[in-house]
Amino acid sequence: MTLTASSVEGLPLVHRGKVRETYALGDDRLLLVATDRLSAFDVIFDQPIPDKGRLLTQLSAWWFRRLADLGPTHFLSTSAEEMPPAARAAEVAGRVTLARRADRIDAECVVRGYLAGSGWAEYATSGMVGGHRLPSGLREADRLPEPIFTPSTKAEVGHDENITRAQLAEMVGAPVAAELEARSLALYLAAAVHAEAVGLILADTKFEFGWIDGRVALIDELLTPDSSRFWEAAGHRPGSGQPSYDKQYVRDFVAGSGWNKEPPAPTLPDEVIAGTRQRYVTAYERLTGEAWPDGAASA
Repeated sequence: MTLTASSVEGLPLVHRGKVRETYALGDDRLLLVATDRLSAFDVIFDQPIPDKGRLLTQLSAWWFRRLADLGPTHFLSTSAEEMPPAARAAEVAGRVTLARRADRIDAECVVRGYLAGSGWAEYATSGMVGGHRLPSGLREADRLPEPIFTPSTKAEVGHDENITRAQLAEMVGAPVAAELEARSLALYLAAAVHAEAVGLILADTKFEFGWIDGRVALIDELLTPDSSRFWEAAGHRPGSGQPSYDKQYVRDFVAGSGWNKEPPAPTLPDEVIAGTRQRYVTAYERLTGEAWPDGAASA
């Protein structure tokens, strides 16, 4: 079955995001439930992607465990045994993350290793991306000389807006901005090395951080097909957009439909829904080295 909205009996709902619902568990912990809702261009689609919430939850958890040495995080567990009884219901099985409560820093920390998406669009008009002056003559999907940090605002409603590193420093203070950049680059580089080892390219990704016990901690999801671009390394051909194992497949479809990126979202054909799910499954299996259960979609 798919899940478009969750309910955890006895726990207060504290936030409903584009794809996740967050419940309070006491004063210092949260339960994050990933639904199968799909968001693209900051608009939620009416049609869910089967298994998406479980895939996001399990892949994020895998990355949190793998990258635990790179600094504090909010992640505690995805084990059902550590959840309250109401969070063990069949409809949310495999979708729940137990996390520390954090005071979110209202910025998205984007790292780009390749020229794609809005970064490519900005470069094509100005030769810059997020305040970074890049070499001339780069093509779409070219690898950058080195990964760059290009933050954006975190908008509750409407679209996020790209900002420069100087603007981020004005928002959060120079020391915190420097820490956010250093942490983001370290996470990206570690993940990119692993992706390369399994034949994938991590073109770009975004991280979120918050304050936990006076320290900057990594929060939200981590290196999933919702927050990252994963390309097939063997088929990498700079000069155009690349086939990818993420929701760029949906973005390309709706962009080609003439949609103006404002609600309501267009209806997705069955083949786009199935193709999106398969790309998420492929990303999970390639990155983790684990097979996705065949029966997960109907679990």
